[in-house]
Amino acid sequence: MLAHIPLEAFRVFDAACRHMNFSRAGRELNITQAAVSRRIKGLEDHLGTQLFARAGKNLSLTPRGEKLFQRVRASLDYLEESLEPFRTGAGQSISLAASGSVSHLWLGPRLRDFARDNPGVSIRLVTVDSPADLASENNDLVILYSAGEHPRWNLTPLLAEELAPVAAPGYIARKGLDPATLAPADLAGLDLIDYERFNANWISFRPWLERVAPETFRRRPLPRPHLTFSTYALAIDAARSGDGVALGSLDLIAAELAAGTLVQLGGTSLVTGYGYHLGLPKFRTAPPEVLMLHESLLASRSAA
Repeated sequence: MLAHIPLEAFRVFDAACRHMNFSRAGRELNITQAAVSRRIKGLEDHLGTQLFARAGKNLSLTPRGEKLFQRVRASLDYLEESLEPFRTGAGQSISLAASGSVSHLWLGPRLRDFARDNPGVSIRLVTVDSPADLASENNDLVILYSAGEHPRWNLTPLLAEELAPVAAPGYIARKGLDPATLAPADLAGLDLIDYERFNANWISFRPWLERVAPETFRRRPLPRPHLTFSTYALAIDAARSGDGVALGSLDLIAAELAAGTLVQLGGTSLVTGYGYHLGLPKFRTAPPEVLMLHESLLASRSAA
């Protein structure tokens, strides 16, 4: 039965709820007060419940009317937002996809700068770690963890991946560490912070230690992490809070290193050959606004 309710009835109901006056609702919708009353009565008949309590000229919503108003308003707000890109004269909306770590640790301030300088451009940031979702062609721009090639995206290097252990100054002081001389073997006695590897090519602490100190850890067991988080960004946040030592992607956390909130431990690092690349679609022409954001992000690499 509900499928036969005219959608216009919900528009009229919404206006009546907002104004709590059928005459004012009718003026907003360019219909008569009587037409508003008929549509509200028809909606109540369809639903089998009273939506408004009437006391003379005063209106109030019944409990069921209040619940329906909340749902109708949410639905109409969603519909208005969904239709925005199709309106004539609407500003260009850019869909940019990036992983949670890039979004949290690097991308945020750069998008704020771009939005400040280009107020007519709307950006929708899609934050997801699944490689398939990141590379979806529904996006206008992507930041992909890659060795530099992709069948559907033209990739430009954005952030190289060089991995080294990092910790907060407070943790370093508490443990009495010398950051300049710490060796990979010394990490076994520290509180290692790791993350779950959502991508097979990501490097966590154990494979990092196997690569940078193979002789050392061939003769002894690899240390187990003290804390393991579901995302890389959370692991870095824990290191920043002084909970232990995380494996830092140096370009990605360059701002933290420059500010001194994180400090590299020792001189050993691993360049993986992977990194974060900014992608434009190969098989369609990017609008000018997308190219503007593309150039802006590439220009900000020096500030990484």
